[in-house]
Amino acid sequence: MGTLFKGGTIITASDMIQADVLVEGDKIVTIGQNLSGRRHEVVSCRGKYLMPGGIDVHTHLDLSFGGTYSNDDFDTGHKAAAFGGTTMHIDFAIQPKGGSLADGLKVWREKAKLAQIDYAFHMAITDLRDDVMAEIPTMLAEGVTSLKLFMAYKNVFQVDDRTLYRAMEVAAQHGMIVMVHAENGDVEEQLRLQLLAEGKTDPVWHYSSRPPEIEGEATNRAVVMSGLTGCPLYVVHMTCEQSVAALRRGRALGYPVMGESCVQYFHITRDKHLGAPGFEGAKYVCSPPVRNAEHHAILWQAVRDGTLQVVSTDHCDFWYEGGVGPWQEWSAAHNGGDWAAFEAQDPTYRRPGKELGKGNFAKIPNGLPAIEDRMMVMWHLGVNGGKISPQRFVELNCTNPARIFGMYPRKGTVAVGADADIAIWDPKKTRVLSARTHHMRCDYNMFEGMRVKGVPVMVFQRGVKLLDGDAWMGSNGQGQYIARKAHAPVI
Repeated sequence: MGTLFKGGTIITASDMIQADVLVEGDKIVTIGQNLSGRRHEVVSCRGKYLMPGGIDVHTHLDLSFGGTYSNDDFDTGHKAAAFGGTTMHIDFAIQPKGGSLADGLKVWREKAKLAQIDYAFHMAITDLRDDVMAEIPTMLAEGVTSLKLFMAYKNVFQVDDRTLYRAMEVAAQHGMIVMVHAENGDVEEQLRLQLLAEGKTDPVWHYSSRPPEIEGEATNRAVVMSGLTGCPLYVVHMTCEQSVAALRRGRALGYPVMGESCVQYFHITRDKHLGAPGFEGAKYVCSPPVRNAEHHAILWQAVRDGTLQVVSTDHCDFWYEGGVGPWQEWSAAHNGGDWAAFEAQDPTYRRPGKELGKGNFAKIPNGLPAIEDRMMVMWHLGVNGGKISPQRFVELNCTNPARIFGMYPRKGTVAVGADADIAIWDPKKTRVLSARTHHMRCDYNMFEGMRVKGVPVMVFQRGVKLLDGDAWMGSNGQGQYIARKAHAPVI
């Protein structure tokens, strides 16, 4: 006995076709017209779309950052993702300073024991010593085929150009992809120090410390290195005309370069959101910063013409108002301590959040809540807004992520032989996005009050129902680690 999805319209990256889908076990086994429902459980999809579950390739769950930890972990973050139609994500395993890549991977595997949806890992390299450079090829045996390096966060994560170039050479030799956070960290540091010295401490000045020009310059530098080394490059969270122009030049020259933007960069603005009165703008602090509407138009054009291949989230949420008194006292008493150890003593206490940056924008934990809302917002703004087709929506949010990161055709499409990761989408149903109703562990929603039309009403992962309306049916440990293949295509 299988599950027959009957009467819906399948959307893939290339087609929209009315057909039935038969799932047996964890795979799609038949797609056809008027399939018989005898011996099968029938799911009526009349008036609905069947699309592959979303894949979010840029998340930071349970991440230590900025004096605290991101709120969502592989439990709450996974549940929230599925409520938005996402059935898989790729998180960043962080190499500890002085440690190995294997050390970082071990920590993230432990975090992922709570997994409710499928997941994979990128390896974020923070300390690229010679022994670590030699360790890079060993990641392939772990199913990790992508490396992330930072051109920003000076004295924390930032690598110099020689190190980035050498990493690209090694990655190219082994069919791996290099991802970069592209901002000029040296210039950012200088701008930040100048602004703070001038007493410009409110959240809106975060933007001025990271203007579009330094994103464009760093993107261009990485693109040139990709062209020189032949290493596939994926530029994360692109926000502006300057970086898009650099990527477009590289692609025109035939370099193996690709890029993503994130859902927030298509809607949230510096003036209205980051520049909100008082400390309210801290809710929208992320890096690179949100831009204004002129850059939104550039991004929409870039996803239409293929300059950008993916829309993700960079999900990394923090409380807007946490609590710092007891934590500060405990941390001082334990020589800096670790938040996880403190929380184990008092699990009811809310970890510190955005308020850490009151009086100094540079201390605001960078990150936004988005893993639940990505697909609904992009459908509403993009498809309903006439900016992209339903097929392009699936390509950006499901299929291209699977192709670029070595999981296609197992993931990212509705096709015979693929995993039965299926989101049943009601294009007529509406939902008001709000912190009162979302499933992310966060006390605000950056799209608060937005009424979106087009939402997932049922979600399946490998043939198992995770979500039916408002009813959650997932469980911890149900999510599987997906080992990825090297030598994925550049698209």
